[in-house]
Amino acid sequence: MQSFYKMVLDWVAVLLLAWGCAAQDSSESLSERCANDTRTFLRELNQERPAEYAVLMYDAFGKMGSNVKGGNEDQPGSVQQCRSAHAPNFSAHYCKVSLKQGPVEYFEGICVPDSCSEDELETLVLHATLQMGGMSLIPPLPSILVNETTQELVSIRCLSSTIVPQASDIVCLSVKPLVCSVCEHAVVYEGGTLKYISSSRFVCCVMVAIPLAATLFAAIIKWRRNKEVSPSAKSSCLHSELNLYGTMKSGGSSTTEPAPSAMEENNAARPGYAPPSWLSRWLQAFSLQSTSQGVLSTSSTIQGQSYSSLNGIRVLSLFWIMSGHSTELILAGLDNSQTWIKAVVSSPLYVLSLGGPFFLAVDTFLLLGGLLSARSLLGAIDRDEDRLSPRLVAVYLLNRIKRIQPLHVFITLLTTGIVSLVQWGPYWFPFVDIIMDCKSYWWANVVLVSNIIPVQQICVPWTWYLSLDFQCYLTTPLLVYFYRLNQGVFTVVAGGLLLSTTIASAAVTALMQLPVFQPSTTENEHYLLSYYLKPHTRYGPFLIGILTGMYLKRRKGPLVKQKWQAALGWLLCFSLMAALVQLAYVLKETPPYPSTAHALYQGLHRCVWVLAVTWIILACEDGYGGFIQSLMTLSIWVPLSNISFACYLIHPLFILIYLGWQETPIHYTDLNFMYLFFGHLVLSLGVSFALHLLIERPFLLLKLRSTQR
Repeated sequence: MQSFYKMVLDWVAVLLLAWGCAAQDSSESLSERCANDTRTFLRELNQERPAEYAVLMYDAFGKMGSNVKGGNEDQPGSVQQCRSAHAPNFSAHYCKVSLKQGPVEYFEGICVPDSCSEDELETLVLHATLQMGGMSLIPPLPSILVNETTQELVSIRCLSSTIVPQASDIVCLSVKPLVCSVCEHAVVYEGGTLKYISSSRFVCCVMVAIPLAATLFAAIIKWRRNKEVSPSAKSSCLHSELNLYGTMKSGGSSTTEPAPSAMEENNAARPGYAPPSWLSRWLQAFSLQSTSQGVLSTSSTIQGQSYSSLNGIRVLSLFWIMSGHSTELILAGLDNSQTWIKAVVSSPLYVLSLGGPFFLAVDTFLLLGGLLSARSLLGAIDRDEDRLSPRLVAVYLLNRIKRIQPLHVFITLLTTGIVSLVQWGPYWFPFVDIIMDCKSYWWANVVLVSNIIPVQQICVPWTWYLSLDFQCYLTTPLLVYFYRLNQGVFTVVAGGLLLSTTIASAAVTALMQLPVFQPSTTENEHYLLSYYLKPHTRYGPFLIGILTGMYLKRRKGPLVKQKWQAALGWLLCFSLMAALVQLAYVLKETPPYPSTAHALYQGLHRCVWVLAVTWIILACEDGYGGFIQSLMTLSIWVPLSNISFACYLIHPLFILIYLGWQETPIHYTDLNFMYLFFGHLVLSLGVSFALHLLIERPFLLLKLRSTQR
C-alpha cells in the first residue's frame, strides 16, 4: 500500500512539474508588457463589476450564432467595438484566430491588448490563457454540431488599430479621390509591417498628373487661338485639332480622321502656320479636350464594316463576369454558404452568377479578341500595300502593348496601394496575401506572363486574363503568314492547333481528375494551376476568333442566304448552348477516378460555346439576327463597350473593398445578391469612365508614326 501511495505521489509531482514547466515556457515566450497587460485584462474581466474597457473587449469577442450547420461557423465579433476599448495602460486591437475542428474550418475574432504580437497570442491561445470564470473565451463548437471537440489552431492574424497616411496621401485625396489617393503608395507586408515603395507613388501620380497638365495646356492653346484668329477660322482650326488623333467608336477603334498630310497642306495654307511639335501632339492626345471626344458616341460603324453585334456581346459578357465575381469573392463572408451551394447545384439559372460552366463568358472574350486581332492585322496589311513585313508586325504588337499595359500597370499600383489607407475588417485577410504577392511577382504582370506562375503568386489575380490574351495575340501574325502563304498549309496548321488544345484540355482533366462544375472548380487547386489559366488549354476560342475574323474580312458574300438556313442555325445555336449548361449539371460531381465524360466535356465545351457565339455574330452580320440582332445592336452598348476594359480591371477592387469593410457575415438571398451586383456595376462604370479618360484613352490616341502611313 505504501508503495502504491508513493507511486501516486510521484505521478502527482511529475504532473505538477510538467504544468510548472509549461507555465514557465508560456511566461518566458511572452514579453513582459504583453504578459502584464493580459493579466490586467483577465483580472479585470473576472471582477464582479469589470471596468468599461474590459466589458467592451469581452463583448467584441466572437460568439457562436445560429445556423452553424447551414454555414454560419465563423464568429467575427466586432472590430469597431474592440478598437474603441482603451485601458489605462494599453489599447485593444482585433485579431482573427483561424481554427479547425474536425472537417470544419472557421475563425473567431478576439480582442486583446495591443502590446501582444501574433506570436505571443499564439502562445496565449495554445495554453488556453484567455478565460473568464474558468471558461475559455475561445470555446470549441458544440459536439452536437461537429463530430469533433478538439480545436486545432491554424493561424492568427491581427488588424492594425491605426493608420497614419503620409502627407502626400492627404494631398492626393484632395486632388483625385478614389484614383490617385489609393495608389499613392504601393505597399508590401514584410515582417508584419508596411513598407512604402516610393517608385509606385511617383508612377501613379505622374500617370494622373500628365492628363491634368495636358488639359491645362490645351486650354491655354485654345485661349491663345481665340485671341489670334477670327471666329470662323477658329472653329475650323479647333475642329481639326480635336480630331487630330481621332475619336473612339465601337470596340475601341478610331473614327475616320483626316489624313495628316492633307491636314498639314490645309494648315500650311494659313499665314504664319507652324507644324505642331511632338510634345504638342502628345499633350494634345492626353488632354481631356481630346480624350472626352466621342466616348459617349452611339455610332457603331467601324471603318466601313459594322460588326455591330460585337458591342452587345462584349458588354453582356462583361456583366456576366461581374455577376460571377460579385458572388465568388463574397462567398468567404456568407453566413449561410451551404444554403447557397444547395441553390446553385439545383438550378441551371445560377449559371448567370457562379454556377455550372459560368466562366464561358471568358471564352466569349477570347473569341472577340481573336476576331479583332485578325481584322486589325489584315487591315494593317491592306494599308501597307498588301505586305506583311517585320516592321508591321512589330508595330502591331507594340500597339497591343500600348493598348493594355498603361491601365494594367495603373490598376496594379492602385490595388496594392489601397491597403495602406484603409482600416479593414475580418474578411479582408484571405485577399491580403494574394494582393501582396506583387512584392515578388510584379514583373510577371509587366511582361504579361502572370498566368504561367502559380495562381497563389499572381499579382492582382484577376489580371491573369491580360497575359493569356497577349500570349494568344502573339500567334495571330504567324497564322496570317500561313494564310497568305498557302491555304493548304494554313488549314493543316490551324487544324493541328485546334486539335492540340482540345486534346491537352481533355488529357489534363482526365489525369488530374478535374471537375467541370462551379463552384467545385474554384475549390480545386489543380484546376487553376494546370488547366484554367494556361494558354495550351485555353487557346481554342481565340483560334476560332482568328478564323472568324479572317472569314469576315475576306468573304465575298453572306453565309446565310435563305430563311430556313437561318432558322436551322439558330436552332443548333440555342440547342448547343443549353446542352453545354445542362451537361455541366449532369457532371457536377468531381470524379474520383479519370473520367472520359469529364475529359470530353472539358476538351470540347469551350470551343463548342464560341462556335455558337460565332453563329450569332455571323447571323447578325447577314441580317438574320431577329430580335437578338436588335438587342445586340442597341446604341447603349457602344459607350459601354468603350469603357469595358477599364470596367473589367476595376470592378473586382470594389468587390474586395466592400467585403474588406464588412464586420459581420453577409446573408445570401437572390435579392441581396442582385442589389450587390447592381451596386458594384454602377460604381465600376462611373470610375471606369474616369479611368478611360485619364489613363486608357490617351495612349489609344497616340499613333505610332509607322501606323499613319
